[in-house]
Amino acid sequence: MFSEIKPKAELGQPDIFLLPLTVSQTAIDHYGHVNNAVYLKWLEEAGWAHLEQLGINLERYQAWDVAMVVHRHELDYLAPAYAGDQLVMATWLERHNRISVFRRFHLKRVRDDKTLFKAFSHYVCTYMSSGKARRIPKPLTECYDQACPLN
Repeated sequence: MFSEIKPKAELGQPDIFLLPLTVSQTAIDHYGHVNNAVYLKWLEEAGWAHLEQLGINLERYQAWDVAMVVHRHELDYLAPAYAGDQLVMATWLERHNRISVFRRFHLKRVRDDKTLFKAFSHYVCTYMSSGKARRIPKPLTECYDQACPLN
């Protein structure tokens, strides 16, 4: 699983964060498959779980007066997921600069290794207190550097 992503790791890219997911009945819409909005919620869950693994949490963001806000999501829905499906969401930080972070997501179904969904997200750094754009503070940049060795 995720073999097409592995060459990135061999080129000095970070390990990919994997979040296992089980599709609950509450995720199912009137078409009988996972509702599109649920995928977006999974992006948020995977992103935060990955950040926590890197030592970044909401309390640190608050201390730095930082919010990384979504500027753009590109979402590719490739195949449906159904109640009871066991899934794995992979995510990694692709790169960052002075004010932005770029993250990739890749969702597969475990039983057949089928790719169901891919996403690319662009986040912009703002002051949590005002919402105004700002540079990413040095301690956060250092965390991102660990996750993006070829940045």
